[in-house]
Amino acid sequence: MYEDYYGFAEKPFSLTPDPKYLFKSTSHANAFELLQYAIRRREGFVVVTGDIGTGKTTLCRAILEQLDARTFTALVLNPFLSEEDLLRIILQDFGVVSRDEIKRGRLAGVSKQELIETLNEFLLSLQPLGASALLIIDEAQNLPLQVLEQIRILSNLETDKEKLLQIVLVGQPNLRDALRRAELRQLDQRVSIRYELKPLTAEESGAYIMHRLAIAGGSAAVSFAPRALARVHGYTGGIPRLINLLCDRALLAGYSARTNRLQPEHVAHAAGSLDLSLPRARTLAWVRAP
Repeated sequence: MYEDYYGFAEKPFSLTPDPKYLFKSTSHANAFELLQYAIRRREGFVVVTGDIGTGKTTLCRAILEQLDARTFTALVLNPFLSEEDLLRIILQDFGVVSRDEIKRGRLAGVSKQELIETLNEFLLSLQPLGASALLIIDEAQNLPLQVLEQIRILSNLETDKEKLLQIVLVGQPNLRDALRRAELRQLDQRVSIRYELKPLTAEESGAYIMHRLAIAGGSAAVSFAPRALARVHGYTGGIPRLINLLCDRALLAGYSARTNRLQPEHVAHAAGSLDLSLPRARTLAWVRAP
């Protein structure tokens, strides 16, 4: 609707975690560099946490996009899995088996130990090629205890010189608490790098909005007044997901008013439709798109 009016090539504030929209705030840039370092050095185990909507999934997809062909990757987005299902998905993502083969039941009835052995054989086959393997598990705070223990076992796959599988766990802050449980002490001790993504500052929030408007491209000629940008940060607390929700509605309000310069009143109108309020917007991170 407003895309045509403003001349956007696409919606600038979609909630889809598109890596081309990654905005490298100080926190996100640090996380990106740490992940690159850990993957390059095969550090073994990395944990990245952050509140809902801080851009963790977008960060992961951006990391995956910049890896070269010698890094085989598996991205697990659904953490509500059994140990066996987790192993099957990892093997599928690494290309050891296809989705169709799994649907046809190729791995049905295969024991957990056999699945681990199959994975280990694949990882060992990468060594002569100078290749490596990376496993990223998103929403890892929802992983059952037994699956987290299974991941610890996978971290044991190694040669005399290096780890065979680089593992990155990504989740909400309560993932840190889960890893501190006595039952997971061995897993927690293997974490080599921990990083927590922070919300955007007021200055970064404004730059983030302008960044997304520019990436959306086309012949777009729309802007937010400085006070409108400040108001967006106030309502959202610098949470990118909330910024996207609010700015999308604000652009709709601007379109209805036939203006190319969004003012605080347009942001306030949009915030009202999302039930956001000042100054406690950070407590509303569960606001969802309608």
